[in-house]
Amino acid sequence: MNLNQVTLPSIDIEASKIFYREMGFTLIVDSPHYARFECPEGEATFSVHIVDEVPADTGVVIYFESDRLDARVEELEDIGFVFDQKPTEQRWLWREARLRDPSGNTICLFHAGENRRNPPWRVEGS
Repeated sequence: MNLNQVTLPSIDIEASKIFYREMGFTLIVDSPHYARFECPEGEATFSVHIVDEVPADTGVVIYFESDRLDARVEELEDIGFVFDQKPTEQRWLWREARLRDPSGNTICLFHAGENRRNPPWRVEGS
């Protein structure tokens, strides 16, 4: 199996489309109630769909990896993006920055390199 996509709730599809396009994603499906994007690298996609209300903090975080995390965060800040957390080294060996999309969904931009799939504590035989 392979993960196809993740769909996020959006209270304002137009604001979401602007937000994600300015982040560098390519809009590939566009309707009044739904939008789907391709990531700039790889084959992953994700989407947003209209909701009347975004559920209270679900604990869900959407992760997008960048080999040039610090530079990408700086570029996004230069065009007006506001980060809740600047790039920070985490104890799980990832460098992460966090922000929220227009509907309040938590987005984590990160760099983990080899540690993403092969951390030192990876289960043997997997």
